[in-house]
Amino acid sequence: MYRGGFEISTYAYNAILDCVCRLCREKDPFRLQAEAESVFIEMERNGVPRDVETFNVLITNLCKIRKTEDAMKLFSRIREWGCYPNETTYLVLIKSLYQAARLGEGDEMIDMMKSAGYGDALDKKAYYEFLKILCGIERIDHAMSVFTKMKEDGCEPGMKTYDLLMGKLCAHGRLDKANALYKEAESNGLPVEPKAYKVDPRFAKKKPTAVKKEKKRETLPEKMARKRRSLRKLRLSFVKKPKRTMRRAF
Repeated sequence: MYRGGFEISTYAYNAILDCVCRLCREKDPFRLQAEAESVFIEMERNGVPRDVETFNVLITNLCKIRKTEDAMKLFSRIREWGCYPNETTYLVLIKSLYQAARLGEGDEMIDMMKSAGYGDALDKKAYYEFLKILCGIERIDHAMSVFTKMKEDGCEPGMKTYDLLMGKLCAHGRLDKANALYKEAESNGLPVEPKAYKVDPRFAKKKPTAVKKEKKRETLPEKMARKRRSLRKLRLSFVKKPKRTMRRAF
């Protein structure tokens, strides 16, 4: 393109970077960072500046191959190139941190997002995605705390959110909390209908198993008596029994 007199813009390089990252994810995820670095070097050589979308592309693809730590390192250095994270950056990292069970860092990222002025992006859809991830990794207690935070931020949960949480609570055998959510949804005017939920066998209460009686330890006299009995039986097994003869009748 350069030989033909065309200039490649930042937008075009972002599209190229995304294609390179997708190919690496499919073919060889270990090469993703090296290939992305080569695109960055080419951008610098041609004097094309990076923008926040350039970093968003790489952060998103790193999170998709579960390299959350590398994505966080890139996030911490984003300001070195004169860029600032936007709502997409924060949302991608929050979901990736929750997926990696780094719950405290995920909560901190939500607070950082609010303080950066992107609190409006934390809508009903965003919170539902957070809750879906937390329920997927069986962190129902933290999901309930995020659900509380969702309501505190003024987001009214929909039927989809209630159904997700009630199903997961029932799966964990916590029917009291599931019933409380059912009543809450009903009081909010949502079209709640009674539904059958399955209890996950991993969280079902198991019946207490019968305790096996411990074998009584023999004393020395008891042990010797048992051995004498077994030897006597062994000796008797070699003794031939007398044959029965029929008596002649005269």
